[in-house]
Amino acid sequence: MSPELLGAFGSPWALGLIGLCVGSFLNVVIHRLPRMMERAWKQESAELLGVVVPDEPALSLSKPASRCPHCGHRIRWFENVPLLSWLVLRGRCSACRAPIGVRYPLVELATALLFAGLAVRLGAQPALFAWCGFVAALLALSAIDWDTTLLPDSLTLPLLWSGLIAAAFGWTVPLTTALWGAVAGYLSLWSIYWLFKLTTGKEGMGAGDFKLLAALGAWLGWPMLLPIVLGASLIGAMVGIGMKLSGALREGRYVPFGPFLAGAGLVVLYAGSERVLDWLGWA
Repeated sequence: MSPELLGAFGSPWALGLIGLCVGSFLNVVIHRLPRMMERAWKQESAELLGVVVPDEPALSLSKPASRCPHCGHRIRWFENVPLLSWLVLRGRCSACRAPIGVRYPLVELATALLFAGLAVRLGAQPALFAWCGFVAALLALSAIDWDTTLLPDSLTLPLLWSGLIAAAFGWTVPLTTALWGAVAGYLSLWSIYWLFKLTTGKEGMGAGDFKLLAALGAWLGWPMLLPIVLGASLIGAMVGIGMKLSGALREGRYVPFGPFLAGAGLVVLYAGSERVLDWLGWA
């Protein structure tokens, strides 16, 4: 990319507008990807059992076109302008007036602000757009995990490998730091999982958490793993206790760990590793 284009698209305002559009796409990913996974599992199970399942309408990230889940009204292009359409429609479907969840504009706004913040933090450079992809993946993973307690391999594994590739290009941390970050990130939670399971006979977390922390280690380096885990554990425990006391956490359910790992990773990214280590007194 030429310096002129890099400067134009890498400005906070331009990247914020791009973030609004990316956030709109993330809403599609958050809503559809778990359903696509469920269909694939159902089909695989049916094939193993020799059972015929009824055909269902095609579902992908691009098809069918977005519709109101209440009345089936097809959302027209001017009703799908990021953030603006939700405000103009006052958060309701134009056909049936059913409410449109506030999370849709919040995801769009969060993506825009995070992208613009990256432009301020890093300046116009090729690595800026790689970090935008990192942030977008963390947002999608957080929302999916919160909704379904799933961290899809189709997001965590590309995030892991792209972190190592970005390090190889010299865009993030040294390659050896990224490599050992991925290894240590995976093995640390994997070890805790098995220790907890052997001790209690229960599963304390899913394998998706191992892969997510490995991806965070690949992007941010192994020295940031302990601060990420400590921050995620502290905030996750506080949220879990609050939900338990308020009755929002039903018996037998648990608070997914992925959103807190992702959130701690974002704090490290925007605050900087030196500042995080200084907060912990490890500088």
